[in-house]
Parts: sequence; C-alpha cells; structure tokens
Amino acid sequence: MANLLSGVLHCGTHPAIWTRLNLSSLLSPVEGHNDGMTMRTYLLHLLLAAVGAVSVIFGADPVLAQESAWPRTIQHAAGELTLPAKPKRILSTTPSVTGILLAMQAPLLATAATTPSPLTDDKGFFIQWADVADQRAVEVLYPNLSFDIEAIIGWEPDLVIGSATGADSIVQYLPELQAQGIPTLVVNYSNQSWQELATQLGAATGLEREATESINRFDARIRKVAQAIQPPKEPVSIVGYDISGSFSIGKLHSPQGQLLAALGLTVSELPATLKSQVSRSSNADFISRENLPAAITGTHVFLLRATEHDVADFLADPLLANLTAVQKKQVYPLGPTSFRIDYYSGLEMADVVAHSLGTQ
Repeated sequence: MANLLSGVLHCGTHPAIWTRLNLSSLLSPVEGHNDGMTMRTYLLHLLLAAVGAVSVIFGADPVLAQESAWPRTIQHAAGELTLPAKPKRILSTTPSVTGILLAMQAPLLATAATTPSPLTDDKGFFIQWADVADQRAVEVLYPNLSFDIEAIIGWEPDLVIGSATGADSIVQYLPELQAQGIPTLVVNYSNQSWQELATQLGAATGLEREATESINRFDARIRKVAQAIQPPKEPVSIVGYDISGSFSIGKLHSPQGQLLAALGLTVSELPATLKSQVSRSSNADFISRENLPAAITGTHVFLLRATEHDVADFLADPLLANLTAVQKKQVYPLGPTSFRIDYYSGLEMADVVAHSLGTQ
C-alpha cells in the first residue's frame, strides 16, 4: 500500500492537483483516532482522494491535459517530428491549409500567398478566408508561392506547416528547413477532407478541442441549411465545365459530393459505360467535352468553381442542348471557391446551393 500511495503521490505532484486536494482534512481523523480508522484505511482513503484529484484535473479539463502532453511526437507526410512544447508561432506555406488553421484559431503569424487571381484578394489570399486573415493580422509570408527561407527564418517560427503535394509543396525544401532547425510538419491535403486535416493538425499543435469545435460549428451550419432548403428528388450531377480546358464529373466521395449529400441531394456519378473514356480520375472523372452529354445523368447540374456567367456558357453550349437540366434550366453554380473545400469555402458553397434551390 505504501508503494502504491507513493506512486500516486509522485503522479500527482502537479500544483493544481494539490490545490484541490485538502491534505489537512484527510490527516485529522488519523491524528485523533476519533473514528477508530486504521492506518491502512486512512492510506486507502488518501489514495482514492489523490486518484480522484488526478481524474478531476486531467479528465474534466481537456485544455490542461493538452497543454501538459508535451513533448509530443507526430507522424506526418515527411516522417516524424517531435515538438517540445505547444506551438505559439505558426507559419503556413500552403494557402490550401491556411483556412483550416484560421478556423481552428491557431496562432498563425503569416501564410504564403498564391498568385493573385479572381479566386484571391490582391495579396494572393484566397477570398473565402482573406477577411478573417486580415482581421487577425495574418501577414504575407512570401508572395506567388515563391519559397523564401530567409522570410521563414525572420519570423522565428516554432512550427512551419507545409504541403506534400501541389504547387505549394515544400518537400524539396525540407533539408534546408531542417538544417536551420525549423520544426516542419508536412500534410497532404489532396487525399483528405478538411475535417480530417483539422483533426490531424489539432493533434499536432495541441488544438484538439479547437479542431473539434470548428468541425462541430461547420456541421451545425450544414444541418441548418439542409433543413431550410428544398432539395430535388432526382439525382444531380457535379460538373467541371471548361476549367482550364478540362471537363469532369464529380464523384460522390469528393468533398463537394459529400457536402451536397449532407444537404440532402443525391449525387449521380459517371455512368459505368464511360469509365473507359476517363483520362484522369481523382475526386472527379475527367473526360472529353464530346462525352459530356452522355456523362451528365443528373436532372440538375451543379457547376464546380462556377459563377452565373459560367452557367450561362453551359446553357448556351449547343452540344448540351438536349440535357434535361439545360431544357429545364436546372443548372446552378457552386461558387468560385468550391474548387477546394475547407471550413470557409464549404460554408460558402452551402449558402450558394441554398440560394439556387430556394428555402422552405
């Protein structure tokens, strides 16, 4: 019993625990022997009180548990990383992940910017989260996705978050970052939902609770929109129409397909008879323009990364004139930010769908 008690006392030396554990009240019965309590019984009570205190601190207070779980070792897309303490100065070299970090309330100082376009503000911040970044004084790490090790060093980060794939990949620069002793976490946003990435980032940065809260907020908003809209009873098609000269049919398991399903819509995929015509497949099956009429089986069409201007072009395409969706003018945009779904673009897409379908 003495050895077991010693172990509990050793585990319970956190000052917050002993603030809650009133030792004097536990000792008084033994000192006076007023209730005939044996020393063995006293030790058992003390043991249970100490265990209870530990449970209160580390069970009921997840924030303290997170902050205490350091150092921690994280497996990531480029290997293994050990962080000695909870990061307080985070940099993002991947704009596609920056929105997730903002939704998680991460201590983000700066982010790489992409080349300015209609999908960004004038700094190169994606429009779905640019205003939030400005409100939180997030600065440009470097422009045009042009990797700049000196800019990173100047911020003195305790964590850099980068991508394993895409135009913003930093895999080739990892040796340079490691040589400078800069902790770098590499994630792959091409094969995960934003919710999965948020969970991964939360576990790495000690922001588990914040990651969960962002997902819960998102889900609650989607449920509210789903209850308000009037989804079509017939299947719908997600179409990438003339995006940089490409044409595609979205899959149900794509982020856009999953979001439409959460809103109560049934997503129709590429017919099996056209699988042999697919030139590339990821979250969508890419086909030729000539195959579009046979590929679009939904009676309603939602255009990926599209505005009303793109809808007009689609409706005016003579190749598609016999589609039910065209004849009934049941073609809708998903919004310019729908090309990649994160917390902010997902909410925007849901609002665009609600606007297109109308609410009850």
